[in-house]
Amino acid sequence: MNTAIIFDCEFLCLEGSQRRFWCAAHDPDPVIAQIGAVKLGLDGDAPILDRFSAYVRPIDRFGNRYALDPFFTTLTGITEEDIDTKGVDQSEALLALDRFSDGATFWSWGKDELNMVAISCYVAGVEPSIPAARFDNAVKLLLAAGMPIEDLARTPSNKLADYYGVQHPPLRGHDALDDALSVAYTLQHLLRTGQLQREAFGTA
Repeated sequence: MNTAIIFDCEFLCLEGSQRRFWCAAHDPDPVIAQIGAVKLGLDGDAPILDRFSAYVRPIDRFGNRYALDPFFTTLTGITEEDIDTKGVDQSEALLALDRFSDGATFWSWGKDELNMVAISCYVAGVEPSIPAARFDNAVKLLLAAGMPIEDLARTPSNKLADYYGVQHPPLRGHDALDDALSVAYTLQHLLRTGQLQREAFGTA
């Protein structure tokens, strides 16, 4: 496979949800509201071949649509109007993402698939359409490229391109597509400069 899919998700939260591990009585389930993905070529100069973005209707365990908390909207820029006018069901979003991937491995900064597939599908009561074996952790790629572990621990996906001084168009942090682009631009830079080898993606 000569492509890799770099993806990111935005999932529901209230202020403080992360430090509470989404365990407070008033915290929503961390189901996704947005998926962004980038198709990165692994041949030649590692071109960005295509982009994918989808809003997902966040459903609670009783089948009701979650309302977005103002904190989440401020953080991500995702509004109720975005979900109402452009949102699709969880299963539809995953099928579209799978078609976009054309069978390539999915890479995220961490393990976003746990929210995108394991949690969101379970809560929505839908069968996951993409198996766990299709996903991997992009942190492995940065380790292979020599990024210090202490820097990996404190660098979020939306700051990764800036960490490497990669020139890129303006990106909005906590937008799923823009965060995926930040990782993709970084991997592109590392491939082009020889700091990362194609073999790190599991390809020959």
